[in-house]
Amino acid sequence: MQDGASAEVVVYTQPGCGPCAAVKEFLASHGVDFVERDIRQDPSALADLRRLGALATPTVIVGDQVIVGFDAERLREVLRLDG
Repeated sequence: MQDGASAEVVVYTQPGCGPCAAVKEFLASHGVDFVERDIRQDPSALADLRRLGALATPTVIVGDQVIVGFDAERLREVLRLDG
């Protein structure tokens, strides 16, 4: 398992998704660099999301961990964030 503190973070999003905005704000406020993949603008992002078995946004990938939805507690745990 890859260390969450050093793993690449990928966020699958789409326009008009409130929880997507919340995830991005959460990550930014904790200084976490992430790659945003918009499933509406990038067909390969949608295909990758489906391959992961996730059908909702936001979906956050941290190393080998898949987090569907905005789950601040789980993100803190996986990314080893304080408070």
